[in-house]
Amino acid sequence: MRLDKLLFETGFGSRRTVKRLLKSKQVQVNGQTIMVDSLNVDPQLQEVTVAGVPIDYQPHVYYMLHKPAGVVSAVSDAVNQTVIDLIEPSQRVPGLFPVGRLDKDTEGLLLLTNNGQLGYQLLIPKKEVTKCYEVVVNERVTDDDQLAFTAGIVFDGGVICKPAQLTILSQSDTESRVLLEISEGKFHQVKKMFLSVGKKVIYLKRLSMGPLQLDKTLSLGSYRPLHAEELVALKPYFK
Repeated sequence: MRLDKLLFETGFGSRRTVKRLLKSKQVQVNGQTIMVDSLNVDPQLQEVTVAGVPIDYQPHVYYMLHKPAGVVSAVSDAVNQTVIDLIEPSQRVPGLFPVGRLDKDTEGLLLLTNNGQLGYQLLIPKKEVTKCYEVVVNERVTDDDQLAFTAGIVFDGGVICKPAQLTILSQSDTESRVLLEISEGKFHQVKKMFLSVGKKVIYLKRLSMGPLQLDKTLSLGSYRPLHAEELVALKPYFK
């Protein structure tokens, strides 16, 4: 790993700040002062210090979790069980957090990592990362509803959602099961979108986020490390 990337990822500021640290001779590798930002280092085998203080480097981990309902998407909570509580204690590395959030009553795909930069890249609005949800609502979804989603739902107050794709899987007069694809992440967005067309969400499950697809073999509450091909698919979001 390049030295400047290591310092950036361990919280020593922007790349410009890191360059200043190197130029001011505050960075050492195995006791030797280093001023070259492109030097390749292995923080697990070499001691890297800044102003005499060893850096606390944690290798990045990436877990796919099948979040169950009843668990909150948070690092800690005084009352509720969190998604971090579902991870084996030996695998709860420092800095582990959920990328985005699913409501307490929502199931499905959630990525957990300690790579803050990846989390930022997946959530930043300009990236327009697509999320796909399975949704059950309490009424029949109409053609007009589909047109409204395609045009962009407008919330009370004038907030306009980006166009979304709504696909009907099955329906009756009292229930509809649909797939919804959106490319943004407003607070309670899916539920508010359906309320805007007079429907109430009674079941919600996220199936995908960007290139990641929920592993159908993962039972509710279980997780696994991302496979190599999944990490490759996420490569555009590694900065």
